[in-house]
Amino acid sequence: MSSAHDASSFQLTRGLTLLLAAACALAVATVYCAQPLLESMAQSLGVPSRQVGWVVGATQAGYALGLLLIVPLGDLLDRKRLILAQLLLSALALVAVGLAQHWAALLAAMGMVGLMAVVVQLMVAQAATLATPAQQGQAVGTVTSGIVVGILLARLVAGVVADLAGWRGVYFAAAGLALLMVVLLGWRMPSARPLGQRQHYRALLRSMAVLLRDDRLLRQRGVFALLIFAAFSVLWSSMVLPLSALQLTHTQIGLFGLAGVAGALAASRAGRLADRGLGQRTTGLALGLLTLSWLPSLFVGQSLLALVAGVVMLDLAVQAVHVTNQSLLLAGRAEMASRLIGAYMCCYSVGSGAGAVTASWVYGAWGWGAVCGLGAGVSALAWGYWWWLQRQG
Repeated sequence: MSSAHDASSFQLTRGLTLLLAAACALAVATVYCAQPLLESMAQSLGVPSRQVGWVVGATQAGYALGLLLIVPLGDLLDRKRLILAQLLLSALALVAVGLAQHWAALLAAMGMVGLMAVVVQLMVAQAATLATPAQQGQAVGTVTSGIVVGILLARLVAGVVADLAGWRGVYFAAAGLALLMVVLLGWRMPSARPLGQRQHYRALLRSMAVLLRDDRLLRQRGVFALLIFAAFSVLWSSMVLPLSALQLTHTQIGLFGLAGVAGALAASRAGRLADRGLGQRTTGLALGLLTLSWLPSLFVGQSLLALVAGVVMLDLAVQAVHVTNQSLLLAGRAEMASRLIGAYMCCYSVGSGAGAVTASWVYGAWGWGAVCGLGAGVSALAWGYWWWLQRQG
C-alpha cells in the first residue's frame, strides 16, 4: 500500500488490527525475553551474577530514553515510516545482541533494543488514528492486548528457543520476526499523518516536562508506576537465579510466565472499576495484595507452587494498578494522551531498571530471602504512599 494513502479514507480491518497487536507483542517481548536468559548470558560472557541485572537495566534505560525522544515524533512525522524505521533498527540491534562477545557491547546493544521497543506506543496511536470513533476503543484494546501477550509469552518462548538454540538464537530469531513485521506492515498499513495543530519537536519535549511538573495526578500515578514496576522487576529479573540453582531448564523457568495470565485477566476488570469511580479503592486493594505476594515467593526452595502463587498475586496486583493508573490519567484528556502516557511510562521504565539492577546485586550479596525483603519493602512503600494520599484528601 502506498505510503501516500490517506488514512482518513481507510477502513481499519480486523486483520490489520491483529497484525498491529502481533507487532506490539514482538516489540515488547524484546524487552522481557532476556529475563530467563540472564544466567546463561553471565556464564557466556564471564560476568558475575550480581552484575547481570544491568542487562535489564540497560534495556529499560533505552526504553525510557525512547519514550522521551522518539514517541513525540509521532505527532510530527508520518507514523507509518517512523514505525517501519524503528522495526528495521530493532532488527539490527537484536542481531548485535546475538553477536555480542563483550559485556560493554551487550549492554550497548540491549540499550538500543529498548530504545527501539517504544514503537509499541506508536502502534497503539496508529490503531487509534486509523479506527473510526465507533471502533476506536475495540481497536486500541486489541492492540494493547498484544502488549500483554508479549510480556506473558516472552519468557516462555525465550526459554524454549534458548534450550534449542542457545540464548543468542533467541535474538537472531527475534530479528527475523522484526524484519517479517516490516514487510507485512509496509504492505498492509496506510500512512497516518499527525492530526491537529503541528508543534515543533522541542516544544513537544518541553510540554512533557511541564506535564510532569504541573500535573498532580500524573506525578502521583507516576510514583505508583515507578514503585510497582520496581517490585515487578525485582521478582522477574532475579527469579531465574534461584530457579537455575534448582536445576530447572530455560523452558521450565519460562513456564512461570504463564502465571501472569491472571494479571492480564485482572486488567480489563480494573479499568471498568476505574470507570465506575472506584479507581482509588482498586489501587489500595491491589497494593495490599502486591505487598502480601512476597510471602509465598519466599518459600521457593521448599515449594515451586508457593512461587507460582506469589507470581500470580504479584502480576494481578501490578496489572490492576497499571490499568487503573492509565484509566484515571486519560479520563477526559484524549487531546494529550500520547504525552501523558509517554511521561507516565518513563516512570515505569525507571522503576523497572532500578528494580532489576538492585535485585541482582542483593541476590549476589545476601540471597533470595533478601530479594523478597526488598520487593516487599518497595511494595509496602507504594501501599503506604497510597494511604498517605488518602489522608491528604
